[in-house]
Amino acid sequence: MTEPTSPTAATAAQSVPQRSEVRLPDDKALVLRVMPMPADANGNGDVFGGWIMAQADLAGAVACHRVARGRITTVAVNQFIFKQPVSVGDVLSFYAEITRVGRTSVSVHLEVYAERNPADPHIVKVTEADLTYVAIDRDGKPRPIPAPATA
Repeated sequence: MTEPTSPTAATAAQSVPQRSEVRLPDDKALVLRVMPMPADANGNGDVFGGWIMAQADLAGAVACHRVARGRITTVAVNQFIFKQPVSVGDVLSFYAEITRVGRTSVSVHLEVYAERNPADPHIVKVTEADLTYVAIDRDGKPRPIPAPATA
């Protein structure tokens, strides 16, 4: 015979939010991992969106630089979506996927994940972005992207 459950215990169990299990991607390149510090946050402890955007620009540039094999510059932030707030102490992992290589430009899709709460670790996707970079020469003029090396 089972003991009856009190209505308050049942209600409390139902009101506890369940975390869905998110994993870091294994099909994209990890290009940057960083932890925001107190100087990167506002008075509420949320990290400034502009700081995250700057880190995303660096991460996208790492991926693009490998393809362009030389100097590049950011020409467009095509999309930037903040999905969850980021807190001081979160470990942010930036994953990049090259989505397009043109004659002089490279487009990159970024996914940013936060690893939170070391005592009870969990991972959440916090940001997605699409950026475009252009390969440039010494004078800052667009230059062709070299053909990929053949094996």
